[in-house]
Formats: sequence, C-alpha cells, structure tokens
Amino acid sequence: MQRHNRLWAGIDAGKGHHWAAVVDETGATVWSKKVDNDESAILAAIGEILDLADEVSWAVDISGTASALLLALFSAHGQQAVYVPGRTVNRMSGAYRGEAKTDARDAYVIAETARHRRDFAAIEVPAQLTAALALLTAHRSDLVADRVRTINRLRDVLTGIFPALERAFDYSGQKGALVLLSGYQTPAAIRRRGRARLTAWLANRRVRGADAVAATALEAAEAQHTALPGEDVAAQIVADLAAQVLALDDRIKRVDKQIRDTFRTHPQAEIIESLPGIGPILGAEFVVAAGDIASFANAGNLASVAGLVPVPRDSGRRTGNLHRPKRYSRDLRRVFYLSAQTSIIREGPNRDFYLKKRGEGLKHVQAVIALARRRVDVLWALLRDKRLFTSNPPAAQAA
Repeated sequence: MQRHNRLWAGIDAGKGHHWAAVVDETGATVWSKKVDNDESAILAAIGEILDLADEVSWAVDISGTASALLLALFSAHGQQAVYVPGRTVNRMSGAYRGEAKTDARDAYVIAETARHRRDFAAIEVPAQLTAALALLTAHRSDLVADRVRTINRLRDVLTGIFPALERAFDYSGQKGALVLLSGYQTPAAIRRRGRARLTAWLANRRVRGADAVAATALEAAEAQHTALPGEDVAAQIVADLAAQVLALDDRIKRVDKQIRDTFRTHPQAEIIESLPGIGPILGAEFVVAAGDIASFANAGNLASVAGLVPVPRDSGRRTGNLHRPKRYSRDLRRVFYLSAQTSIIREGPNRDFYLKKRGEGLKHVQAVIALARRRVDVLWALLRDKRLFTSNPPAAQAA
C-alpha cells in the first residue's frame, strides 16, 4: 500500500466502540473501520493508521468518558488529537453528498473537517489531580441535582395531604423541617404529639430551634382537621423522601470535604482561593474547566473561552452590534459568574465595582457579568505573578 506524507484521521467515539476514518490530502478515504473500545483493538488501529503515513493528524468528537481510554493511549504513544465539536460535525455533514447518518460517515466528516480547519483546540489528557477533581465535582453536581429533585417531589406529595405544613418551611434550607417530616407528616399526628413532646423529640435529634419548629408545625396542624384521601400512603412516601434528603445532605458534606482536601493539594490552590468569592468548590471547578492556565495566551483569551467577551454581528452598514457568544465553556462562565455574585456580598473592591456599574445604569446581571470580566484579569495576573490577592494593589517598582 502506498505510504502518504500526511493523513487526517477522524474518530466518531462511542461507549462500546469507535469508528475511525482516514482521509488523504484530496479527501479520499484511505482507511475506515469499526474499533472496539478496548486497549488491544485501539492499539491495533493506531498502529495500522500510523503505518500509512509519515504524519497523522487525529480528531475526535467527544472528549469525555467515552473517549478516555482512546485519548490516554494517544498520549502514551506520543499522538495529539484535536476536539471537533458535535455541532460543527452536524453542520459540516450538510456540505457532503447524501443524507445518510452512520458512524462511518460521521467519522469521515470529522476527518474532513480537521483537514480543512487548523484552529481546533488540542485535547490534553488531564493530570491525576485534575482528573480526580473532575470526577468529584461531577459527582457532587449529580448529588445536588438528586437533592433538588427529591425536595420537589416531597413538596408535591406533602401538598396533597397537608398544604399548610408544606408552606410553613423552606425544606431546601431547614434541616429541622426535614427531621420533623421523617417522624410526623399528618395534622392529626402532630396534634396528638403536642408541642412539649414534639419539641423534646426534635431536640433529641439535635434540631436547632426545636421549639420554634414544633410551634410552627403545631400551628399548621391546627389549621387543618380534615384527613385527605391517600393520607396514610402519602405520609409514608413523605417520610421516605425526607430521609433521602437528609442522607443526600450527609453525602454532599462528605464529598465537599473530599473536594476541599484534594483541591488544596493543587500548587495554585492558595492563589485561587485568595480571590474573594472563590472557595474550594468553585476553585476545583475552575481547575477542571480551565485546565492548564498556560494554554491561554492572555486574560482576554481566558475571558473569551468563558463567554465573557461580546462578539460582533455586523452586516453591511450595520456595525457595532455586540452580542453574547453562543460557543463558550458553560462551566468556566458559571465559575466566574457565581464567584462574582458571591464577592459583592461583603465590602471591598468587588462590591465597589458592582455598585459603580449599577450607578451607570446596568442591570444586576449586566453588572455581575462586568465584574466577572474584571475578575478574570485579576485572577490571570495573580496566577501569572504567583502572588495572593490583596485589596490594595502592589506597589510599583522603579525600573
């Protein structure tokens, strides 16, 4: 078989298997096969493709868990892959003949897109610490989502039998209310227990403000003397859901501690946490979303990736139309937005800048985004200079 100077390999990644397609400088398919997602099959495919050319450019459409083994093997054998977003692949498919949707066709489009465009971002295999933080923060997000979903279900079921008690507490933030529901869910049960014994029952379970919780519950119970259909079964479901939320709270606390301990072993953790509004959780999410800070040319590049830089949409005589970008890192934007919003709670330069923008007529969200953009510059400078944040700017040194 003829050996080529350069080839482009596109890989349509999947959980059970991948499909790899290789094209030459004319766009002709040189190699196209299904590759099982296991080490031996992937190594065999890599070897076959490398034997076809002096240089091979690799492109993948997924950079998550489905392609983790593939990317690790690339890195171990000195190969570099670029990331071609799925949206780009979908739009590029329309430029080629036919309407078929197959793994082989997708892999071909990925290879062709990588051949035509040279500006795709390279995929870096994360270090052990970053990979651990990525798993922990993703797990925490799942637990938080489970908690929100369970609380919503609890409130819905409780409304069907005891609407006054459902309105009486904020179940997302009051542990005492959840402890109450784990034992008492109906108006009759709360009235039979009475305030004094209910207070003692809650206090034995270490509920803060047990007397106030008992008084609120008893007041709600006195407002309803009618037992609704299905009350007994609904009460059991409410008790089970309340226990699930309490268990999720404990699990989230353990994961938070694990994230904090892991993040603080990062060499830049102290610098990142010194910026007001960023704690170990957001700091860990920043490390995962940003990766190696050296991969960004400057602070503006980092802000652009975070979606904090408007993009122009000009046409003809219409100029100066700036809009929010559509393609950016949602995770990175979330870190900067939430940290900026947290930082304005306390007095300091962050709050002063926010109030200044509000005074200029910006709405709350606009002012927070403006602050987030400013904080990108600050964090970039801190990481570049390897120093901690201080409210007073560093003294200028004479040349």
